[in-house]
Amino acid sequence: MRIIAGSLGGRRIAAPRGANTRPTSDRVRESLFSMLEHEGVLRDAWVLDLFAGSGALGLEAHSRGARRVDGVDSAAGAIATFRENLASLGLAGTDAVHAHHRSVLAFLGAGRRALVGDGADLPDGGRVVLALLDPPYPLDEEELAEVLGALADDWLAPGAIVVVERSVRSPEPVWPPGLERFRHREQGETALWFAEPVTEPVTEAAAESDADGR
Repeated sequence: MRIIAGSLGGRRIAAPRGANTRPTSDRVRESLFSMLEHEGVLRDAWVLDLFAGSGALGLEAHSRGARRVDGVDSAAGAIATFRENLASLGLAGTDAVHAHHRSVLAFLGAGRRALVGDGADLPDGGRVVLALLDPPYPLDEEELAEVLGALADDWLAPGAIVVVERSVRSPEPVWPPGLERFRHREQGETALWFAEPVTEPVTEAAAESDADGR
């Protein structure tokens, strides 16, 4: 595996071994990040790489200009490989990319302020601009929906992008209130689902109530 473009473009990275390990191919990563660069969300972004594996997606985001990346995986072998990659790239111990050995739900449940406080040195007041989810295919749809709900609860900046990578044979993720799909792409055996935060439309009754309050 290699980092495709950016400041670390061409550098080799290791992939974790294991039955449930499914690293994103170079071709899919190249297509994904071309779309993300077109959307303009990478530069100075705070990025979450959930079910991070080797950290390939988060490292690609960092190479292309993300300010901070937090990668999360519950598998000890995956996190060990992620940390080896950080060391080989000279990123170990820096504030640019962090590898967290935790379940994704536990990480999200702890809250973003547990990581960055008031987020004064991060864009959008310490909220995530890009979330990349590459769960193992055996992860069931209910658990994925729970993860997406926790992510949408308090982590995302306005205009953020959430990307879920699944098998083309998997159904569309169940999007929680506050997240809405805006794009779907397939490449070989991989499906990419893109979603963004949405706000509930203001009803006429709510608008009148706000006006009365003022």
